[in-house]
Amino acid sequence: MPGLIPPSTRTGAKRRIGDVIVQLGFTDRETVEGSVDRARERGLPLGQALIADGVVNSSQLARALAERNGLDYVDLNEFQVDHGAANLVDAGKARRYRTVPIAFTGERTLLVATADPANVLALDDITMATGYEVRRAVASAEDIESVIGQLSRLDESVQELDEVEEEDAAQVIELRESADDAPVVKLVHTVIADAVTRGASDIHFEPRQGDMRVRFRIDGVVSDSTTVPRHLVNGLVSRVKIMSDLDIAERRKPQDGRVGLTIDGRRVDLRVATLPVVRGESVVMRILDQGTSLSTIDMLGMGETDRGLFEQALLARTHGAILVTGPTGSGKTTTLYAGLGALNTPDKTLVTIEDPVEYELEGIKQVQVNVKAGLSFAAGLRSMVRADPDVIMVGEIRDLETAQIAIESALTGHLVLSTLHTNDAPMAAARLIEMGIEPFLVASGIECVVAQRLARRLCDCKVPVKLSKEVLQSNGFDPKLGPLDAFEPGKCVRCSGTGYRGRIGVYQVLRVTDPIRSAILEKGSPELITSLARDDGMGTLREDGFEKVRAGITSMAEVLRVAGGV
Repeated sequence: MPGLIPPSTRTGAKRRIGDVIVQLGFTDRETVEGSVDRARERGLPLGQALIADGVVNSSQLARALAERNGLDYVDLNEFQVDHGAANLVDAGKARRYRTVPIAFTGERTLLVATADPANVLALDDITMATGYEVRRAVASAEDIESVIGQLSRLDESVQELDEVEEEDAAQVIELRESADDAPVVKLVHTVIADAVTRGASDIHFEPRQGDMRVRFRIDGVVSDSTTVPRHLVNGLVSRVKIMSDLDIAERRKPQDGRVGLTIDGRRVDLRVATLPVVRGESVVMRILDQGTSLSTIDMLGMGETDRGLFEQALLARTHGAILVTGPTGSGKTTTLYAGLGALNTPDKTLVTIEDPVEYELEGIKQVQVNVKAGLSFAAGLRSMVRADPDVIMVGEIRDLETAQIAIESALTGHLVLSTLHTNDAPMAAARLIEMGIEPFLVASGIECVVAQRLARRLCDCKVPVKLSKEVLQSNGFDPKLGPLDAFEPGKCVRCSGTGYRGRIGVYQVLRVTDPIRSAILEKGSPELITSLARDDGMGTLREDGFEKVRAGITSMAEVLRVAGGV
């Protein structure tokens, strides 16, 4: 485990702490002996005297204590603390004992960080309170206090906006009581607050044979965060259901709900989805942070040429369709919101229909899809056209009816923005024709297509690297561009050791020219449209990604991961 350092030996007679400090190379023996004399004069333990004299710092003393006792030393600045383990012990008790659980190392073993390895009573108490066998590691008192303080702040930062009425059934009451247990409430709050603080877009609660795994999706990549002990799993799922106004007694059917929270005074909405799986119920929370500032066109990361084409389609046209394509999670909605922001002026009326409305935009009429009430994309779009809009945004073109109305609206004086699931921009026309839209409507209606992916930005800890001609050629790039000075991910606390922080868009922008319209009318293949668009200057997603590698924004591996052969 990163941050965990084993001792040189776990057996043998205990040595004096001063001898261990000298052996570890923290100072020389003469300096230690001077501190020993001063410690006797002042009546202080040697460790306190060494810190007071500036001979060692608290981390070095903790490392020496670990070595002396044959225990692991844990650097809590590098070690990823498991919040599911940490929440097993009350914060007050953890402070009193200067001991906090930090991880599960086996089905029945709990790793605890302690600043006082001689306090056996504390370890016995934690064993009895948690039911786990305890394995000790030594950490500095300051680091332990920092972890306890962080957990308390995360828990206290979350406030639920709505309370839910009580249920009557006996089983439901029992579930509710377990869900209201302090450790469960604290754990749920801590996990949510930690996810928001780290910029996660989704929280996954995944049941396993003996416990539940919690994972965060950060910058598009899922990684483990926390483990929920078996005895807290049912209570946690029930607590989440109570928060999102779901039926806590129903475990056989999927359920969907929403919950509004404030975290450090910032409004956060969570979309909650439960799914019955083999070992229980899986829960996924999509985080919609209303405190996040929406991207503008300047912030999207488009190259100068692509941005010019996109802005021309947005601002120089009063009608036509602008489509943004890409897989789920590629940032299409963010691009649409950026476009709406540029169009949102007092002389225009803007209306959107979305599923769901992820962010509320000032000055724009936003409609939420409600299939149960008969308000589908198609039904909402049909009504919106009669509401005298200048600009219409459709969250997604999913079916023939929605596509038909959207394209026809683009031909009758409306600027229509929407998303479509295709791999690249030239495939958009073929996709609409496959859905059943007449080629002449597609050719006349579409003005611009943007294909995109999201690549992770390199953290400031990035490391310089030289990309040789051979490396470029083996990855499908022109070897004449090499050798190239670029960067690869490093590793630091700020990026949690991933080497990346934040994301940037990788784009391909297709302008629908007259030759392309003719090709669409004749049901030309995506390859023909690609060739015509390339003649007009369109690049590929890989080429745009390569420019961001050259600029030191992202890495070659990341571009290959998100763009592949597109």
